[in-house]
Amino acid sequence: MSRAFVNEDQAAAQASQPVERRVSDQPNYVTASGLAQLQQRVAALNALRSELQAQGERADKQRLADAERDLRYFNARVQSAQLVPAPTSTEKAQIGSRVRFVDEAGQEQEVRLVGEDEADAVHGLINWGSPLGRALLGAGPGDEVLWRRPAGDQMIEVLEVRVET
Repeated sequence: MSRAFVNEDQAAAQASQPVERRVSDQPNYVTASGLAQLQQRVAALNALRSELQAQGERADKQRLADAERDLRYFNARVQSAQLVPAPTSTEKAQIGSRVRFVDEAGQEQEVRLVGEDEADAVHGLINWGSPLGRALLGAGPGDEVLWRRPAGDQMIEVLEVRVET
């Protein structure tokens, strides 16, 4: 029989399995706010899955498959989370610290070192395991560190390390 005569309802009922989200190999260090965000994401995904399952046959099967995939990922991230204590030192940058630095061109930037799932470069939240995060981690005011960037290495100077209050 030609594929042109396949029952469309059967085809629609079979959602394609989404590609699994890759879990990072680096330790899953998280700030308190990062852990809370992960837990909120799990709760929201559980609610969405329950809502879709309650719709029975009318549910969007692809959306349900995507929600279940994301739920597996975020549950794994919550399970592997290693909560780091809030930083207290302004002498050395730690996960959770705010760091102000200047690059070779004299451009000042301020970032906060956070866990992988909390990172959002647009808002100055930098993954501690990224090239910039690794360069800043453990550095203190006055330290010059090498930022190994894909666009080329650059020396940066740490101006200030602050803690959230």
